Amino acid sequence: MVKNTIIVGAGIAGLAAAIRMANLGYQVTIIDQNSFVGGKLHSFEKNNYRFDFGPSLFTMPQLVDELFTLSGLDPKLHFKYDRLIETCHYFWQDGISLTAFGNKIDFAHEVETKLGVNSSAFLSYLDYSKNIYNHTAPFFLQNSLHQPKTFKNKKLINALLNIPRFDLFQSMHSANKKRLKHPKLVQLFDRFATYNGSNPYKAPGILNVISSLENEHGAFFPKNGMVGITESLTFLAHHLGVTFKLNEKVDEILHKNGSITGVTTKKGTYDSSIVISNVDMWFTYNKLLNNIQKPIQLLNQERSSSALVFYWGVKKTFSTLGLHNIFFSDDYKREFDALFNSLTLYEDPTIYINITSKLKPSDAPEGSENWFVMINVPRNIGQNWEEIKIRARRLIINKLNQHFNIDLEKLIECEEVTDPIVIEEKTGSYAGSLYGTSSNNKLAAFLRQKNNGPVGGLYFCGGSVHPGGGIPLCLWSAKIVTAMINQKYS
Repeated sequence: MVKNTIIVGAGIAGLAAAIRMANLGYQVTIIDQNSFVGGKLHSFEKNNYRFDFGPSLFTMPQLVDELFTLSGLDPKLHFKYDRLIETCHYFWQDGISLTAFGNKIDFAHEVETKLGVNSSAFLSYLDYSKNIYNHTAPFFLQNSLHQPKTFKNKKLINALLNIPRFDLFQSMHSANKKRLKHPKLVQLFDRFATYNGSNPYKAPGILNVISSLENEHGAFFPKNGMVGITESLTFLAHHLGVTFKLNEKVDEILHKNGSITGVTTKKGTYDSSIVISNVDMWFTYNKLLNNIQKPIQLLNQERSSSALVFYWGVKKTFSTLGLHNIFFSDDYKREFDALFNSLTLYEDPTIYINITSKLKPSDAPEGSENWFVMINVPRNIGQNWEEIKIRARRLIINKLNQHFNIDLEKLIECEEVTDPIVIEEKTGSYAGSLYGTSSNNKLAAFLRQKNNGPVGGLYFCGGSVHPGGGIPLCLWSAKIVTAMINQKYS
């Protein structure tokens, strides 16, 4: 009997799941409503500038390499990347700046030189973050939280005993304030809450694990830009015989007598006893699944933040900027209050600028740079986004003008804009929330959608389900779900 699987959505997790299922001997079909693959990980060009549409930080490339090795190919021949010497440049409005180096000793020296914080104390904080990762990742990130076998591992007991040391019962901000003390360092490490769209003043301190992905395991840059991840995995999927059906929207996931039977699109019905949804779990339940009891409490959880992105072709180069750059607001607490409480644009938003032409010069004309300029904004609840975009653009330009003493408006020769509405339309992220639900709850890890669904043969992967958002976690979700399927059907 031919084994087949349908994957709804060609995001990074869907691609990884397709590759893993093909290696298990399944005939795999990916169906996506877009004309492109990769979800948020796609790119576009305008006026001789190339821009990555979405995520711009790359950690744990070994998770991509693993897919090639699993498929019998040498990853070095098909996916190339470099480790960053400088991971990020940080700027404050009082004129202080800080470079985060990929080498921890160099980073600690920079912190001591610029902020007067003892390097040993700073390295101790990095060890704290690393220890959270070492104790929790094998259980809470790399495996299902909803299978008994995860909790039968003896090492889990040690991890659970250590949880109080990892600040589960206080906020990230409180933990960082206690451990780092210097307000600029506190703000710098509070920022990592935004990596899964959360509020550091509410999210549990155990989420300080996030910074270890960058500071312990390193940050990287794919040779072809972030879309290079998508291009490499798409090549691998084709190599393994995966079928892609693009420009085709799944209208319904079919089930009968408690088991999956396939999916329907406007072009017809595709039969399969296994369907993996790489679509935001909110849309999966509310738009694709009929005649099932919906998990109301799960669907009503607080959504993560969204983003407003200006893609600017800038006809000048800036020597003080690197690949990743952050211009902090003066009042982080008020900024997050606006993001999650009043759901409005803060008057002094923190600005992130990604410039891939720093490492890939062909992304911009000579003497110019391709700026990916992003601020965090609330999820879409019907705000006037046209008005917000105009106001945000003015705030961003004014802030950068003051910092660089320039007239940035005159340097912008091309522009595109992405807001929460566009994010939802292009990537299927409900309300434009980049990471599904927020983690503003100490039990957030246990409250995400599990990787198997309410109907036999239905599974979930991607940023809106366990273990969470971001490239590494999406790749882990694909690994978790395919292991579950293999265990059940092999």
